[in-house]
Amino acid sequence: MSDLKDPRVLFAAERTLLAWNRTSLSLIAFGFVVERSGKLTFAISPEIISPDQMAGMLWLGLAFIILGAIASIFSARQYAIVLQTLTPHEFPPGYAAKWGLLINLTVAVLGLILALALWLWRLH
Repeated sequence: MSDLKDPRVLFAAERTLLAWNRTSLSLIAFGFVVERSGKLTFAISPEIISPDQMAGMLWLGLAFIILGAIASIFSARQYAIVLQTLTPHEFPPGYAAKWGLLINLTVAVLGLILALALWLWRLH
């Protein structure tokens, strides 16, 4: 439990959460680009890339997307733990500190939906 009675502790935790949010979004976007670059290469020059290489790019892209979603979930969990240690004096009046949690969890869910959609489209 913190006895600092200083809202800068909350804001530092929130900045860390936002940094992890950017990292999660970057991993998800990179995974999508990796997965789609295999399809683009196949569409442009099918002789350059084999079906095994395309499958490898799919799994690598899905791994990055899932890693981004996991990072988002765990960073939200860490932030929630920090919030529980703060006293009411460390929250500015009327400040909604839980929005960051909602955003990170939404990013995680959407990342997992993206991974599932890409995996299901592979079957077609």
